Amino acid sequence: MEGLKVSNANLVVYIHPSKSRDVSQALLRELSSLLFTYNESFDGVVLAYDVNSMDKCAKILPGVHPYFGVNLKVNLLLFSPKPDMHLEGKVVKLTQESIHVVVLGFSSAIITDKFIRDDLVYKTKRGQDVYASKSHKRHVIKVGSTIRFLVKSFDEEILHICGSLDTDQTGSINWLDKNLEVFPHTDRSAKKREIESEPMMLEQAVSGERSTVDAVQKIKKSKKLKIRQES
Repeated sequence: MEGLKVSNANLVVYIHPSKSRDVSQALLRELSSLLFTYNESFDGVVLAYDVNSMDKCAKILPGVHPYFGVNLKVNLLLFSPKPDMHLEGKVVKLTQESIHVVVLGFSSAIITDKFIRDDLVYKTKRGQDVYASKSHKRHVIKVGSTIRFLVKSFDEEILHICGSLDTDQTGSINWLDKNLEVFPHTDRSAKKREIESEPMMLEQAVSGERSTVDAVQKIKKSKKLKIRQES
């Protein structure tokens, strides 16, 4: 899936003097406060972190409560969806007007009917609402299906995605994985069918790298945290 990347960051985390007896634990708490929130400095949602190294010398700031800054080198796993990237998610709700999806267990996405290609038709099948393909009978999207879709936009504040099922590279992953190589990669959107007589070949770009970042602790309420990203 696109939209995931690993970033190597040099950080300075400022710790309250009352936490000086257990600096490692204090650092983990402050880093955990970043999880599952969008961070402009990293241009993404922090999903996990792995501390590579910690400077043993700390810089003390002057003031009534002299915070001290600890230099860290950290690997961050980031979720940074951009327009036209392919994402994958689980369908949790399906109506005639829209398909609702959850991505990575925390980000919600919606695909409205105007961004669903004509080949996928809403119908009730065996008492269940589904989107079924007119050209491939076994291609069905229903609640519980895992689908691949294109990103139209991403709301960084509420972590909400607007998506699209306009192209043939999108739909039920179950069906796509078995049949994507068999059928040509054509764009069946209504607009392109009117303009082009020949199908357009699309190459799916894959970006980012696989992460080996370890699982992290639960999200905790953010405390006073000042982070400076160095070049």
